[in-house]
Amino acid sequence: MAVKDVECCDEILVHDDLVKAVRAHIPDEDKLYDLAEIFKVFGDSTRIRILYVLFESEMCVCDIAQALNMTQSAISHQLKILKQSKLVSNRREGKSVIYFLADGHVRTIINQGLEHIEE
Repeated sequence: MAVKDVECCDEILVHDDLVKAVRAHIPDEDKLYDLAEIFKVFGDSTRIRILYVLFESEMCVCDIAQALNMTQSAISHQLKILKQSKLVSNRREGKSVIYFLADGHVRTIINQGLEHIEE
């Protein structure tokens, strides 16, 4: 299978005003790095499955593991990553630790991604 070349201009002509205007709106490197890291977290189907479970209800690790037919250890590992990325939060209720989506942005990101792939 041959790789097709990307179409390019027939001549090199830089539009300096346009380039300058665009550069003014590009976030700094630290923000772009953090954004890339967030999308890496979304790049794992198990974490996406956990987020979908938490769309429906706040749950403890035991319940999430049961809902996804996975071990509590595997779920805990993925929840740690989701929590470090500030995508989920938790609270203690007696002997249980209840996990939930950190905010509405998480649902929006997932829903927009799903809409995109369904086009």
